[in-house]
Amino acid sequence: MHFASPIPWWLALAVAAAIAGLAYVSYRRPPVPLSGLRRWTLTALRATAMAALVFFLCRPIVMRPPAGGEGIVVPILVDGSRSMRIADADGRPRIERAVTLLERELLPGLADGFTPELLVFGESVTPAAAPSDIGTTLQQTDLGGAIAAVRDRYRGQRLAAIVVVSDGGETHAAAAPGGDGPPVFAVGVGSTEGGQDLEVAGISAGDPRLDQASVDLRVSAVSRGFGRASLDLRVLANGRLVESRTIAPAADGAPVDETFTVSPDLLNATVYTAELATLPGEAVVENNARSVLVSPAGRRRRVLTLQGAPGYEHSFLARALAADPGLEIDSVVRKGKNDAGQNTFLVQAGGGRAESLISGFPATREALFAYDALLVANVEGDVFTRAQLALIADFVAARGGGLLVLGGRAFSDKGLLGTPLEAVLPLELNDRRGGLVAAELGLGRPSAHHTVMVTPEGLTHPVMRIETSGDRRAAWVALPALAASAPLGGPRPGATVLAVTSTPSGAVYPLVAVQRYGSGRSMIFAGEASWRWRMLMPATDRTYEFFWRQATRWLALPSPDPVSVEVPASAEPGDRIDLVVDVRDAAFAPAANASVEATLTAPGAEPVPLATRRAVGEAARHVGAVRPDHVGLYRVRAEARQGNRSLGVADRWFYVGGSDREFSDPRLNAGVLRRLAAASGGRYFTVDEAGRLVDAIRSAAPSDTVLEQRDLWHRPWAMALVLTLLAAEWILRRRWGFR
Repeated sequence: MHFASPIPWWLALAVAAAIAGLAYVSYRRPPVPLSGLRRWTLTALRATAMAALVFFLCRPIVMRPPAGGEGIVVPILVDGSRSMRIADADGRPRIERAVTLLERELLPGLADGFTPELLVFGESVTPAAAPSDIGTTLQQTDLGGAIAAVRDRYRGQRLAAIVVVSDGGETHAAAAPGGDGPPVFAVGVGSTEGGQDLEVAGISAGDPRLDQASVDLRVSAVSRGFGRASLDLRVLANGRLVESRTIAPAADGAPVDETFTVSPDLLNATVYTAELATLPGEAVVENNARSVLVSPAGRRRRVLTLQGAPGYEHSFLARALAADPGLEIDSVVRKGKNDAGQNTFLVQAGGGRAESLISGFPATREALFAYDALLVANVEGDVFTRAQLALIADFVAARGGGLLVLGGRAFSDKGLLGTPLEAVLPLELNDRRGGLVAAELGLGRPSAHHTVMVTPEGLTHPVMRIETSGDRRAAWVALPALAASAPLGGPRPGATVLAVTSTPSGAVYPLVAVQRYGSGRSMIFAGEASWRWRMLMPATDRTYEFFWRQATRWLALPSPDPVSVEVPASAEPGDRIDLVVDVRDAAFAPAANASVEATLTAPGAEPVPLATRRAVGEAARHVGAVRPDHVGLYRVRAEARQGNRSLGVADRWFYVGGSDREFSDPRLNAGVLRRLAAASGGRYFTVDEAGRLVDAIRSAAPSDTVLEQRDLWHRPWAMALVLTLLAAEWILRRRWGFR
């Protein structure tokens, strides 16, 4: 015998002593006269009852040999999900081949010595009276959940093994069964090659670029069984055709990656769908399309620029950013010193924010954290106090804001070296590794000093997208040279260098670099006089504006509001979704005592209240669970309040049904079935090998040697014993004069 919930020996001794003490004290001085025999009888009954209760709470378990093989159950889990209707199992639908296997081999073979029980699984497990009753209507496949459900269903019974008949299609993370249960024997139904099939394997939307007028959609398509036949690939926006292309794979089964440039609605959510036209003979059409949601931009992003002095860079940068309708710009420009030798500033800000900026820097943490991005242009590091630099670091890491430091003077005399801001920036603030950058990135030396050479990572990064078509690297090289560049070191771990440049001495240094830091983003532009890209180019050229607007948007757009909602990147009807509301105050400290009111709007329906609860261990996070039933756009709106004061409102969209996981790569997934079987000590069989499965079960779990687990704590007589002891004590107490 052993215990499922054992306690240490020292604790067992302490409990035994406590029970004996309590029982003794209970009848040490009874209110009625008792003989010694009667007092010790009542004491023994009470102590025995308490000891029995503790004993059963420790969940005792005994192992005993089975009486015979006839009582040993073999659950047979049959996949009843929609993918089992695919006709690639010897030319028949998978479910038909599975039913034939059950009727002719598995059920008759297991009936001799075992008790086979038929179960159908998809997103849940249900009994089936006969193989012919098994359908293919279940929406999803949860293999790990099905095995766990079977183990729970037959807890305390004698199981020889669990048999799984499936195509291995898994729409949940398949949890490998542990080794503490019966072995799993899996039979794979279907073809590992699959029939003729076209599939949109993926679709994703990149960061907005070109003043957020356009977004890159990256689509991956696969053709299997059609050779190199041409395919018609279409992109639709909210059901309206945007673009159509004819593509051809390099080889059968080779993915084709295409990029579409689209212009989403700036005010409303846009669902983009990539779809492949069906070809004759295609076995699966459910995976011919995928969708992705591009949410509207939402509110204007608030940006604070701190400029070291008036000049060309200040003027051109201010005009470029002020003309962006998605940005709200506040600026502080250092003018010089007054008669007292103090710095004076020109402040331009809206919304009553100017007063907090008159000293040249936001006066409070709340004032700084009201912005989404901070641009520091040609401001020497020693202008800031150490407390201000630490606050900027918190602005990026804790608030999730974006930081851009640009201009040679910002890095002069190593003014930021050794400050709290050093780790926030993506480059080493010394030039010890500057000469190594070109070799590390696999780039040659730029043709002329202070020209821009884009790295391979920069070619695809939204910050560096300055043209709609053509050679991006050549477009950058064609720009006028910068006046100078700060000699900075190599990238920090996790940072990305987007562009490099060279000095007259021939040394190569990083020019543009970015990284994530904490919850936010940071960027360095080490060049000087980027205004030349505006002055020395034709009046129609918008490179300067595009670059600085894109950089600012890339930094500012991910910055969260004090009240934010996390929604799923993808979901299907029937999924359980946790919608998370994160609540912070103006200083972005967790608002532990806030209340949240949320609503959920389903497609074509009116908003309904969404119940939320505080997340365990995180008082500032509130979680609401939903299970959407329909494909379409859902909208979540949440407002947080502290007393009568509103902390903010969050409004987010999410799309349900963008893909059908059940038909994602619908070939037989033998690998999943092999791993499930191996993890439990079982084996995997193909359909042709399934005739050996019954013998394998007999060898793995012979009925005359297998011990049966018997849970004593789970038996009715356990409760009856405790109740009998308590009842006996009560009856004797009444008969011996206790009232």
